[in-house]
Amino acid sequence: MALSQVSALAEAPDIAARIDRLPATRYIWLLVTLVSFGAFFEIYDMALSAPLSLGLLAAGVFHGGSAGLFGLSDQATFVAVTFAGLYAGTLGFSTAADRFGRRPIFTFALIWYALATVVMGFQDTALAIVFWRFVASIGVGLELVAIDCYLAELMPKAIRGRAFAVSASIQFLSTPLVGLLAWRLIPGEHMGIAGWRWLAFLPAVGAVLVWWVRRALPESPRWLEAHGRGAEADRVMSKIETRLARESGAPLPAPQPVANLAAAPPGSSLSLWRPPYRKRTLTLIVFHLFQVVGYFGFSNWLPTLLVAQGITISKSLAYTAVLALVPPIAPLVFSRFADKAERKWLVVAGALLAAASGLLLSQMTENSNFLIFTAIGAGVAIGNSLMSLSYHTYQSEIFPTAMRARGVGLVYSFSRLSAIFSGYIVGFTLEKAGSGGVFVLISAAMLIVALTIGLFGPRTRGLALEEI
Repeated sequence: MALSQVSALAEAPDIAARIDRLPATRYIWLLVTLVSFGAFFEIYDMALSAPLSLGLLAAGVFHGGSAGLFGLSDQATFVAVTFAGLYAGTLGFSTAADRFGRRPIFTFALIWYALATVVMGFQDTALAIVFWRFVASIGVGLELVAIDCYLAELMPKAIRGRAFAVSASIQFLSTPLVGLLAWRLIPGEHMGIAGWRWLAFLPAVGAVLVWWVRRALPESPRWLEAHGRGAEADRVMSKIETRLARESGAPLPAPQPVANLAAAPPGSSLSLWRPPYRKRTLTLIVFHLFQVVGYFGFSNWLPTLLVAQGITISKSLAYTAVLALVPPIAPLVFSRFADKAERKWLVVAGALLAAASGLLLSQMTENSNFLIFTAIGAGVAIGNSLMSLSYHTYQSEIFPTAMRARGVGLVYSFSRLSAIFSGYIVGFTLEKAGSGGVFVLISAAMLIVALTIGLFGPRTRGLALEEI
């Protein structure tokens, strides 16, 4: 074996081994929190769609039915361009995170989103608002890819799932925040400014704080090493190790070489369509096409479906308010076992729980016991939450560092593409088959999700990223 080959084999597992033996000190969780700050605005942006649309309708900027843009409801167009922007960001720009690094793209995407959303807040026409919503959503799509890659690469393998769970909890705190702000700001004016504009201006806070966040975040050592910047990767790792050793009050354990290390593939998009990654790519594409039907079908349509079953609007909204507490709380519970169970089976379990709970919920009536009714509904929300946080971890683990962002971006873009049309599919099914038909449709989509990952997804628990 040539000397260069020996050197490459000796050096390749070094960063991975050094990361995987890091203790979970305060600094590790500080990094998780700072990275989650960016994803917080991704969830904020998604949760913003419904109340912002209502605010724009109340202000007379948006119009319903054929009076809207292109002869369609402005609300429907607003949601569609949101997902179209997310699709463009995850698919069209995700290669930038592989080329330029995780930290600069994380920063750039957050500023892009914040500025575009603020500009949207100054607009007065539906066309301008829809355009800037599309531009802002591109930044969100790019940001989430960079965040998932960053978390996967910087976290030790023993707490990778736990880190994603804690991150999800922080992200979903934005959901009740949006609800509270919408309640206080819409409709009406505050200091002479329409309430819906204040909702759009809030992400500017992120643009101001992002510079502080960027200074505190190191670049991913794995990314640096994969791009031939070994000396820089070593300097970053040394600083992290020094700080963690000081916090833990003891020397760090010796790195354990990564076993069964495969040769690093070229960072080419074509590699995603070659063995062994082709099977993984196709599996996650199918997964994302159907998980969106289940996830957003439940989360966005449940109040409407329950009313269609004869349940009063007040009871439906009370149930929805209770379940709004699940997304930020459930991941903290899941963090206790996120690294003790095989990741693919957590995805499967979440999908099956949501499917079963949805079918049970379809049998509820206005006279059903509210506690039972809410417990079954919580099963839907808990299943969705478990599936969501687990697949974010999972899809970031199964692609190599050199093409992780483009792999995640490619497969995740299909969820955005599916989301553009899934609302129309659910609406059509509701009209033709009633709420029962929609519950069956959504549960069937979740069953396909479970079968796809359960039968074809690789195992990842306890493995270094380089081993996977």
